Amino acid sequence: MRMIDTLLLELDRECSSTRKCLERLPADKLTWKPHEKSMTLGQLAGHVATIPAWIGGTLLLDGFDLAAGMDRPPLDTPETILAAFDAAVKTAKGAMAQLDDAKAMGEWTLSNKGQAVFSMPRIALVRSILLNHTYHHRGQLTVYMRLLDVPVPAIYGPSADDNPFK
Repeated sequence: MRMIDTLLLELDRECSSTRKCLERLPADKLTWKPHEKSMTLGQLAGHVATIPAWIGGTLLLDGFDLAAGMDRPPLDTPETILAAFDAAVKTAKGAMAQLDDAKAMGEWTLSNKGQAVFSMPRIALVRSILLNHTYHHRGQLTVYMRLLDVPVPAIYGPSADDNPFK
């Protein structure tokens, strides 16, 4: 088994929970935000939806320079957010499937205008940015959902709204 295979399994499992959250997005609340410094619900959901595409699109490269910018298509409906997520997951899985152990341990660098921001092995990039970063923002998304009275799906067990054991 390759080192990346356990992370591919985790991505599969976690994507179903993330998709459940994105499926519940209320179309009429996408511009809502809990604080002036916060992202809107739509921006946050779009970020969660596209993290896998950004990682998948750069994972096989030696890195990414933020100055190059990122393609950010408009994600202004729940349907476009879900479609972007499905495409992003496919991109991430495709890139991850190409990582043998040597490539997974190869260095990847995030830079800005040629200045290194951080470097890490590709497998660490998958763990920290693709997985952990997504979970962090998915957690924020569930707080937004709660504040908007949108039923929060079960993720790691029953939620107050989604409890099969009641």
